[in-house]
Amino acid sequence: VLLGFVVGSSRLAYAAMYPLMTAFNALPKAAFVPILVVWFGIGAGPAILTAFLISFFPIMVNIATGLATLEPELEDVLRVLGAKRWDVLVKIGLPRSMPYFFGSLKVAITLAFVGTTVSEMTAANEGIGYLLISAGSAMQMGLAFAGLMVVGAMAMGMYELFSAIEKHTTAWAHRGSQNE
Repeated sequence: VLLGFVVGSSRLAYAAMYPLMTAFNALPKAAFVPILVVWFGIGAGPAILTAFLISFFPIMVNIATGLATLEPELEDVLRVLGAKRWDVLVKIGLPRSMPYFFGSLKVAITLAFVGTTVSEMTAANEGIGYLLISAGSAMQMGLAFAGLMVVGAMAMGMYELFSAIEKHTTAWAHRGSQNE
């Protein structure tokens, strides 16, 4: 969130950081798992960090986009009225970027489940990813599918939770059926 704020609030930071972040996003996050295991050992650490790495880009990009797309006319009017750049960013930019933030959060939470599961499948001795590998190795396809359904249900639940929070906090930004 903080990096997205920095990138979105400065043209120079946007020009410098956005290409680097795009390159980072192109890297397969599953390839980081063995490195994270060497650094942090087998267990929850690599799973949490993989979830973070896979979720980072959508949030950063959407916050930066929300701030970078602030209407110049609105900023000009506020500056004429005496607002400093910081005031414009905090009082107008941040609230205006909240729909972008929640949109990215809903995408990122589902990606976090993918990252965690992949990490647990690669290097863990517990968790649903480990269960999937164990069940697959033992040819227990029912258990493997049950594990997949649990991951899907948890992701769907978190998505709906963030949707409800979004609807409550940014109702002003939505038209039509979301306001009903």
